[in-house]
Amino acid sequence: MSDNGHKRIELPANITVRDLATYIDTSAIQIIKSLMTNGVMANINQQIDFDTAAIVAAEMGYEAVPENREVPEEKESGEVPFWRRMIADEDESLLTARPPVVTILGHVDHGKTSLLDAIRHANVAEGETGGITQHIGAYQVEHNGRPITFLDTPGHAAFTAMRARGAQGADIVVLVVAADDGVMPQTKEAIAHARAARVPIIVALNKIDKANANLDMVKRQLGDNDLVPDEWGGQTLVVPVSAKQKQGIEDLLEAILLVADNTDIRANPKGRVIGTVVEAELDKTKGVIATFLVQNGTLEAGDLVVAGNAYGHLRALFDYRGRKVQKAGPSAPVSVMGLNDVPAAGDLFQVVATEKEARQIILERSEAAQKQAGVSKKATLEELFASYQAGETQELRLVLKADVQGSLEPIVNSLNELSKGDISVKILHAETGNISENDVMLASASQAIIVGFSVQADVGARRLADAEGVSIRLYDIIYRLTEDVEKALKGMLAPEFIEKVVGKAEILQIFNISKVGKIAGCRVREGEIRRNGKVRVYRGKDIVYEGEIASLKHEKENEHEVRQGFECGIGLKNFNDIQVGDDIECYILEKKVE
Repeated sequence: MSDNGHKRIELPANITVRDLATYIDTSAIQIIKSLMTNGVMANINQQIDFDTAAIVAAEMGYEAVPENREVPEEKESGEVPFWRRMIADEDESLLTARPPVVTILGHVDHGKTSLLDAIRHANVAEGETGGITQHIGAYQVEHNGRPITFLDTPGHAAFTAMRARGAQGADIVVLVVAADDGVMPQTKEAIAHARAARVPIIVALNKIDKANANLDMVKRQLGDNDLVPDEWGGQTLVVPVSAKQKQGIEDLLEAILLVADNTDIRANPKGRVIGTVVEAELDKTKGVIATFLVQNGTLEAGDLVVAGNAYGHLRALFDYRGRKVQKAGPSAPVSVMGLNDVPAAGDLFQVVATEKEARQIILERSEAAQKQAGVSKKATLEELFASYQAGETQELRLVLKADVQGSLEPIVNSLNELSKGDISVKILHAETGNISENDVMLASASQAIIVGFSVQADVGARRLADAEGVSIRLYDIIYRLTEDVEKALKGMLAPEFIEKVVGKAEILQIFNISKVGKIAGCRVREGEIRRNGKVRVYRGKDIVYEGEIASLKHEKENEHEVRQGFECGIGLKNFNDIQVGDDIECYILEKKVE
């Protein structure tokens, strides 16, 4: 009971009308009436923010306080980075704290690169003209005598690409949010990527020097995305900074060390030498140059290293200032020379004893890659349920995209309702808009499925999904989406249908037919166009229509199919915005055979 006689209740940053009614022991109808008197129109399943819920609660004799949620420690099976698994066998008595490795994520134009520059220049010692003489993708700074490593590759695409290859270079994510702009779509994507990697998040609230900066607004938005600021009783450190004015940089570095002290960031400097490739390139004069981030052990000049499918004796090591060094310990970034091929960013490296061992490791990796290439690695709903039955996973991970916010919220609520059984649904990212390459990368790195409602997948996203083995399922009816997921959780999912492209045609001429509409005069370039098939209309790389054929004619005769080389007239159902030069792709849906 609080001092003013009101009963005190803890509420989350967002809550549905139905759940709020349960919290304060009243009917949802009473909540909706109270909201209406306060000018808010909401249905029983709609979410309202904490401030609105607090007003309603106060009217009904309750004092609402922000929920101080203890985040349960999640199971890390399948999510533990390779290098952490490797040091699990190290002698505990030999493990020592290593410098934290930090990456910067956030929305475009919110100041990621500017912040990195401000941190770098604030730590260049006086008299050191030139500072950092070369870009190697990472560098170190010191704060209160303690080093911090920054990955100089801002952007969650690079961050997720590393995760997709089994690496996780960063221990801490600094999320940059502009104080004048707030939480934007890419901010939400970055949060989803950091959460999927289970990496602690610190928020750098940038551009506080701008006249239209609104810190409270941004903090509310962060709370809405479950990043409740520590000053509001949450778990997230929010540090106001101005990269332009070099303000708050010391506070941010202090926050990083505070989080590092509460995170188990350790290594054995004398143990097995392993780490991650940050970036690599082929220099015409120097040969292969790669940036290594050492994560356990101590790397030395002359060591024989295997990195991805490359190997070689390291001829030289250079630190981030271009100075030649003899060795590099845990969390140290170094540029190395001596590899026989260019490894990929995110590849793991290790020191081996002999060239025979190095070649054997590469041979085994090549054979494994060839086997994988011949077998689909798609994480389908059916396969994930089979994994659950085998005890390999306890959750179904989804990336959800919908056409509008009004569709997204009920779908999220419905899917969360399904999480009450033994196997749970975990929505890694939910956003409006078409399915993009970033969504595919997140799903690939997290072994998730992409589910879309009334949206399309971009051409690049489809191509990347095929390459990465990511399953995309599209729906037009909400209950079918939730029904499929529910059936998967119960092991009763109906067979999956796959697309098979059967023909392509180019629009050469447009005919206006009275009472019918526009007919596309086409030539079939590949395969055949089928009357009962489905079609997509491409304008360049963009999909402008996806649906069914209304009519298919050849020389005024109705046809069931028209083959390659012939001309035909195609009418599309409920679509007339066709143009000369558009391409029509015809496909059918076939039941997938296991």
